[in-house]
Amino acid sequence: MSVIKLPKMEEKEIKEAINSHNLCRIAFIDDEYPYISPFQYVLIDDIMYFHFTDYGKKKEILSNNANVCVSIEKFESDLSSYYFISMQGKLELVEDNYLKKEVINQMAKSASSKYSHNFLSVHGFKKSQGWDAFTAKNQVIYKFEQIRTPIGLKSI
Repeated sequence: MSVIKLPKMEEKEIKEAINSHNLCRIAFIDDEYPYISPFQYVLIDDIMYFHFTDYGKKKEILSNNANVCVSIEKFESDLSSYYFISMQGKLELVEDNYLKKEVINQMAKSASSKYSHNFLSVHGFKKSQGWDAFTAKNQVIYKFEQIRTPIGLKSI
């Protein structure tokens, strides 16, 4: 029996996929086992930015190890077509208040047009507060510093 390998995505395909999404999963290194969580992201100058609540397990893990793996995927419900992308790097806290405000505004604009107000709970807000509350507060923002070349595989 011969082994069939999935085709690799070209760099252009990977970039287009990253640009066409705004949700991903991040795998954190938590002692012996990975910890994976979904995140909304925005791209500014080809850099991924993420919002974190100022509490919780992810922040605790990051204080010990900033190395992460970011994963993006897309697939048809019958799996006739799919791809997945894996990117390894580090998360770095953003200190620049102007950049943080830009990230938050873009994140709120994107999410408010695509997602239910229920999605606000992911960011630590009550849905009744609306997206204005999300943009009014100084937020914790991390940027993804990609260390290794991304790997993208797709259906045949």
